[in-house]
Amino acid sequence: MDRLNIVQKTVMSIILAAAVMTIIIPLVFFTTVSFSNAVEMSQFPKKLFPDFSVTVKIVPNDLGEYELFYDSGDGYTSIITSKNAVKLENHFARQYGVTIEGEKLLEDFSQTLEKGPMEFTYRKDVFNNFKQFFRIVPNASSALKNSILVSLYTIIISLSIGSLAGYGIARYNFRFKKEINVSLLIVRMFPMVGISIPMALLLIRFGLFDTLIGLAFLYSVPNIALTAWITGSIFIGINRELEEASMVFGANGIQTFMKITLPLAFPALAASSMYSFLTAWNDTISALILTDKNQTLALVVYKAIGTTSSGIQYAAAGSIVLILPALVFTFIIRRYIGQMWGGVEL
Repeated sequence: MDRLNIVQKTVMSIILAAAVMTIIIPLVFFTTVSFSNAVEMSQFPKKLFPDFSVTVKIVPNDLGEYELFYDSGDGYTSIITSKNAVKLENHFARQYGVTIEGEKLLEDFSQTLEKGPMEFTYRKDVFNNFKQFFRIVPNASSALKNSILVSLYTIIISLSIGSLAGYGIARYNFRFKKEINVSLLIVRMFPMVGISIPMALLLIRFGLFDTLIGLAFLYSVPNIALTAWITGSIFIGINRELEEASMVFGANGIQTFMKITLPLAFPALAASSMYSFLTAWNDTISALILTDKNQTLALVVYKAIGTTSSGIQYAAAGSIVLILPALVFTFIIRRYIGQMWGGVEL
């Protein structure tokens, strides 16, 4: 029996380790790409971790120019020959991710005129790819703002309507109640792209096409149903005597709902807000259909991957920008979600 338990634990440990490595290794490699410069991206095999400094070898020639050699791992390779400050500055920024003035480079390289070939080491600008992403990708800054606003609108619409619907389902009896409750899950199963096309016609008719609020309405369709289903199950577990006591002390129905019932259902609202946020923040297909000028960050990153083949590290940096708010938002509300299962820590 003990031998069987050991075998089971060993197999489970191997499975869990494989699952963790399957997630961690691609994530680490992807993060490495976002911090790599153009030269590192051309190396094969690609390093698992990026360098944070760049070493070049400078050899002066008879024309007073400087020939730059870069160590790619197989020895130094001649890259560029110039004495133009602007050209050297742009080369270092574009190829190595080093932001340094061209005049400073010429000042350093001038030492080779007397001392002969020398090596120089410069520290990389760690966030150069992120800066370049917002600089070279059209509308990236406005897209980030649009994504934040659309996500907030989606959360507000989904929670305000969905929580009221969930309360009505939990507290009142009416015809077709069970059928409506089941239909909420069916609505959640609809693919977003299937809703987008008919929704586009409605938004055009009401003048909301290519607007943030119109996009938020689309994202809210499945999330209102999910919010109603989640909050309804929580409202059922809230003792009605608390509401009755509140009314005895003079509160009306709305005050009782806002001050007594809703705070007790906060974990359900937190879970619903997470789903609403992720739906709006990560979507690309619906935004592609329903927007033209007011694009979201996910759509901009999606397009950047296909249009910046010579600088995939910039698209990777944009993807990291896209991932971070979702991680932060999830970690902020995870403690509240845990309360839905009796305060279990997640």
